[in-house]
Amino acid sequence: MEFAFTDEQVMIAETVQAFFKDNATSERTRAAMKADGIDRELWASFCTELGLAGVGLPEDFGGAGLGMVEFAIIAEAAGAQVAALPLLGLATAAQAIAAGGSEEQKAEWLPKLVSGEAIAAAQSIYGLSVSGNTLTGDVQFVPHGASADVFVLINADGAWIVRKDAPGVSVTTHTTMDQTRPLATVSLAGVAAEPLADAGAARDALHNGAWICLSAEALGGAQEALNRTVAYSLERVQFGRQIGSYQAYKHRLADMLVDIEQARSAVYWAACAVDEGSDEARLAVHSAKSFCADTYFMCAGNMIQLHGGIGFTWEHDAHLFFKRARSILSMYGNGDWHREQVAALIMGEAA
Repeated sequence: MEFAFTDEQVMIAETVQAFFKDNATSERTRAAMKADGIDRELWASFCTELGLAGVGLPEDFGGAGLGMVEFAIIAEAAGAQVAALPLLGLATAAQAIAAGGSEEQKAEWLPKLVSGEAIAAAQSIYGLSVSGNTLTGDVQFVPHGASADVFVLINADGAWIVRKDAPGVSVTTHTTMDQTRPLATVSLAGVAAEPLADAGAARDALHNGAWICLSAEALGGAQEALNRTVAYSLERVQFGRQIGSYQAYKHRLADMLVDIEQARSAVYWAACAVDEGSDEARLAVHSAKSFCADTYFMCAGNMIQLHGGIGFTWEHDAHLFFKRARSILSMYGNGDWHREQVAALIMGEAA
């Protein structure tokens, strides 16, 4: 598959990179971490001023009618600054509603999600009691669950919309490693849920969106970790030489660069394959999630090590990258699970 950005995609990339670099500052991110993990001012600008929340959603419901390639471009730029935004909800819940919701469900929720009026979250449900469309039990580890207005919950048998203000819904917040994307437990006590019209389409869209979003965020974070470490290597002097001139240091940077370039190919192969409805789409998204998450974790760890003592301090942003990288490793399937899916797709029963 040959792939290159169009002029429009290049323009989107330049716009969002400048937007997040200028606005998703460390000070604002840290302030959001002390609240609910969302930079509300940044989110308002993201949704209303630039209209970025609707990039991957249909034009009929306020979106831009573009695809997952454009969404990945945005997620990469957001990940590079560890932006405190509920972006994952757009990639999962909003995509699920767009793909599998009824016209009424789309008309009710998509305009609100595009404008930022509502925030969405999504999660797979295990061990939940399902009786018709009544749900009972706890849904664990919901990203930005405490801030969400609507949840999309899926399992092997169905997909449902649950309103946060529905009778029987309660949310418990947790202190988690990545405070820019806090997790919550959503407890359901006989909640009347709204089934999505096409559960299969919703399930596929939710998973593809989650894996592409997290992969692209990981790519952006890994690249920024390398960029900042290179900059530091040119500033820090030991024994009369820039530390970046030492061979062992160069080798670590080179290892980061090689894996990042492979991760970049994986992200945009996956996004392009999903947009084109390619037979390779499932293979691509599983490959991207496993490889990009591992790459980010490696680069974030090297960022700390190569910054020396300052990299370990709370005042330095390296720990923000490391915690986001560790969080991405576990979300929506860890690397071992995704590699098992890749093996099964390639080898079939022999896997």
